[in-house]
Amino acid sequence: MPDFLEGAYDLHVHSAPDVLPRKMDDLELAQRFKAVGMRGFCLKSHYFCTSERAALVNLVHPGFKATGSIVLNSAVGGLNPAAVEMAALSGAKIVWMPTCDSAYEQEHVFGGDRSTERKLPFWAKIVISLNEQGIRCPTISLLDDRGELREEVLEIIAIIKRHDIALATGHISHEETFALVKAAKEAGLSKIIITHVTFPTTFYTIDEQKELVDLGAYMEHCATTHLLNKVDFNTVVSQIKAIGPERVFLSTDLGQPANPYPDEGLRKFSEQLYLAGFSKSDIRMMVADNPLRLISANEE
Repeated sequence: MPDFLEGAYDLHVHSAPDVLPRKMDDLELAQRFKAVGMRGFCLKSHYFCTSERAALVNLVHPGFKATGSIVLNSAVGGLNPAAVEMAALSGAKIVWMPTCDSAYEQEHVFGGDRSTERKLPFWAKIVISLNEQGIRCPTISLLDDRGELREEVLEIIAIIKRHDIALATGHISHEETFALVKAAKEAGLSKIIITHVTFPTTFYTIDEQKELVDLGAYMEHCATTHLLNKVDFNTVVSQIKAIGPERVFLSTDLGQPANPYPDEGLRKFSEQLYLAGFSKSDIRMMVADNPLRLISANEE
């Protein structure tokens, strides 16, 4: 079996320190990635900007390429242009639209029922705890009452364009995604990510993905989605074949305590795709070339 991890880059990992429990911290993750020859990772937290953490990782591990990001949930003020500008100035390479505070995501998870008696994701329990404490944490929609993008979103797109960093859709609705990506294309953004396209709440059909690709977007396929049986692996294969590796990248979305380490998850994902008929060069494009292009790390 070829070695698919040499030079690979994971654009979507969760590590500690964080509000949610994580399997490893930033430094241990960097050590693991270096040991298998990976180029680096982009740290994602649902609550904080991670570019400062990434900078420290790079100081401890010279030659490694850790990057940070910001997710526009309530903890950073939601659709907050000032937070995006500060994140970009501190080196963040990806701006994610809302995830756990997305109105669409919360409606899907809670459906009006915030009972703690049923199994919920960790972030949902945090939402419940904040509500019980009377801490206001409003859900976030990108669209106004007329169904048009809010002015703050357009300001954020302009900031992303000025700093030449990537825009990721997060856990927003399809309606929000298409409005956002069309506006991003009109603004001239060249780094647009459709977040985990096979995840249950953000599942995009092949036809929808083709339309988004025509608007300049890249499709993200995460290892955790099929590893945890949230989607059949054959669906992942058929989607990637239909879109083509040129507009797809692989990441892991791993770091949860009970799940594999991100490097293990990416290795398994790559090997599965190789056995499913993708060439070594196809996989190289999806695990290294495209992720590095999206954060411009290949220019260094």
